[in-house]
Amino acid sequence: MAAEEDDARPPSEDGGWREAEAAGHGGVAASAPRTRSRGRGAKESNESGDGGSGARRRAEEPADPESRARDICLRLLTGAAKTRKQLADALRKREIPENVADGVLTRLEEVGLIDDAAFAEAWVESRHAVRGLSRRALAQELRTKGVDAELVERAVAHLDYDDETEAARALVERKLRATRGLDQQTRMRRLVGMLARRGYSEGLAFRVVRAALEDEAADGSA
Repeated sequence: MAAEEDDARPPSEDGGWREAEAAGHGGVAASAPRTRSRGRGAKESNESGDGGSGARRRAEEPADPESRARDICLRLLTGAAKTRKQLADALRKREIPENVADGVLTRLEEVGLIDDAAFAEAWVESRHAVRGLSRRALAQELRTKGVDAELVERAVAHLDYDDETEAARALVERKLRATRGLDQQTRMRRLVGMLARRGYSEGLAFRVVRAALEDEAADGSA
């Protein structure tokens, strides 16, 4: 975790970023620097608190725009990686001058705390494994988070047709039992719709669902 520092002092050319660089690499979440209490027994503000704690946090932020921008970014990076666009949007909402925000974000990229390529690859791996999302759905999610199109394509390229087909089959197998008792057409429609909501093409969805229903009938378990 970054060492406690005097946030009221602007970062020097090198030293002001050493704590940030030590906090993490490759787009992994960074720990935010702790702020000093403003009174005896006062507790540190916390990002997830109510409006009162949010007001206290804003009051404790350094007045210098660059230090304030860096402090905001490190808070947001605590616990989860963020894309450059997500952080840029947050700084814009906090009225950080654009030139200052660009400089801080570029420096965070240089020390490895922002890494859109690593973010995209981790996002694809996690969302495909946990939710079974297709390449199309994953690409759309990454685009909304501001990941560059080339990085998006590179990340989803790790999934091929066989990966998508296997994920679609697993999704159908989990939902198949819940549709028993319904007529065949209704089952087909619901299961295909479930796959469509996860970004699978209509052709692939129909093939996977039809095969699952035929296998079920062949096993005599319908």
